[in-house]
Amino acid sequence: MKLRLLTLVCAMTGGAAFAADTDPKNVTYGEYGAVEVSLTGAAGDPANGALIVGDKSKGNCVACHAVSALADIPFHGEVGPALDGAGDRWSEAELRGLVANAKMTFEGTVMPAFYKDDGYIRPGDAYTGKAPTEPLTSILTAQEIEDVVAFLATLKEE
Repeated sequence: MKLRLLTLVCAMTGGAAFAADTDPKNVTYGEYGAVEVSLTGAAGDPANGALIVGDKSKGNCVACHAVSALADIPFHGEVGPALDGAGDRWSEAELRGLVANAKMTFEGTVMPAFYKDDGYIRPGDAYTGKAPTEPLTSILTAQEIEDVVAFLATLKEE
């Protein structure tokens, strides 16, 4: 039974191997922070990426960046550069690196690392001694990173 199921799955997918998401600790950043390889092996969904960029409980990119394509979302920020034309300014690999962990490209940036789960400083230890001790998870999943990158790649200069 298991062999038939595996054969059926392979036939349906053309025999393609299933790639697991790259763990945040295993992301390979280039010299200037670019991430050449997809974190999932699957294409990103630009429509879902747009939702994440504008979602105040997820990516919330509009809190710091202006994005004309999301003009229906109020209160765009001015802390970071406008994202209009991002698809022309940066390659897909550079966008992936910036979204995953912008500090690998811009050391002093205030942009959070959206795909990182260790190495954080927990200020509660210094102030209250009550910082959480459980492991942290990344802000976005690997597929959400790919979706945001796919959306940003659609933002071209007009």
